[in-house]
Amino acid sequence: MTSAWLLPEHIADVLPSEARRIEELRRKLLDLARSYGFELVIPPMLEHLESLLSGTGHALDLKTFKLVDQLSGRMLGVRADTTPQVARIDAHLLNRQGVARLCYCGPVLHARPDRPLATREPLQFGAEIYGHAGLEADLEIQDLALDGLAAAGVGSLVLDLGDARIVRSLLAGEDKAPVAEIVAALTLKDRSAVETLATGLGAATREALLTLLDLYGGLDVLDEARRRLPAHPAIAAALDDLAWLGRHLRAAHPAIEVGFDLSDMSGYAYYSGVRFSVYATGSTDALLRGGRYDEVGAVFGRNRPAVGFSLDLRQLSAAMPAAPLRAAIRAPWSEDAGLRAAIRALRADNETVVCALPGHDHETQEFACDRELVAVDNQWTLRSLATT
Repeated sequence: MTSAWLLPEHIADVLPSEARRIEELRRKLLDLARSYGFELVIPPMLEHLESLLSGTGHALDLKTFKLVDQLSGRMLGVRADTTPQVARIDAHLLNRQGVARLCYCGPVLHARPDRPLATREPLQFGAEIYGHAGLEADLEIQDLALDGLAAAGVGSLVLDLGDARIVRSLLAGEDKAPVAEIVAALTLKDRSAVETLATGLGAATREALLTLLDLYGGLDVLDEARRRLPAHPAIAAALDDLAWLGRHLRAAHPAIEVGFDLSDMSGYAYYSGVRFSVYATGSTDALLRGGRYDEVGAVFGRNRPAVGFSLDLRQLSAAMPAAPLRAAIRAPWSEDAGLRAAIRALRADNETVVCALPGHDHETQEFACDRELVAVDNQWTLRSLATT
């Protein structure tokens, strides 16, 4: 018999120290997004399944928990990603003609973990811009993403840029191409698999796909791509856009390494243009991913330009430097009116005051009490614990 306190695989409680870090991080990122002019939305955890999966592809279908609504008998899904919901909100509830900057933060649930040791209940933060097709929106989203990671205190970052239009253009004339398998092999840089999968394609396409495997690194990668990839308007536009973004990002974030990886097609079915990932130096797991997905609103009747990013606050919290315990004030428990008034005044002044309940004088757990309230000449006074 399974113990009642055991949780399902890849599901875990968040205990006080980590919960504090995550909550402080959530507030910091939401405040930062608001400073950019983003408006907060809170979509529901449950929706009709067809709405959640509209236009998202097979991968999100496999991640989505499904259940039957006992009120309507219809199939419901627990959201595995918030972007389709935000696209629905932009299309049908806000229905604005101009630019909409929207952000969100809430749990999502995955039927399968993204990777070994990953949680199936990420706390997803994201920001999205609807209504502007120009690179200015891409740059704003990337600036916000990098500023958010800087605010979290994560250093030594690598920003990786790519563009879904390159592979789409190469495979456009290949009706029988095993697209999903080729994209997966390109992302893994599995040359042998790419060679095998491209056997039935045209010689020029096959050579271009193999060339992509070598196109990663600094700004010179884009020049090499122009020389070695087929002359195609969409490929040329993608390379120009990547160069423009790279220049601006290097200028605005000189401490961050900006690189290009033209074979990394993570989220290929999702993104329609520039895509990006940010890594901590030496890590193989991206801290956040984002890009342009102009087709996300089409299923809701408004095919608006869209660009955004999302991250898991739990994963980001784990990558942050260790935080000290929060400073607090220790106070005795008493019915004394003066003491109780002093405690209320300190809390109103944004201080943390931990009352030591009878018999528990030193149990402060998550707080580092560096001061205490003591009675001096019938007045309750703060005293530093370091001097006692």
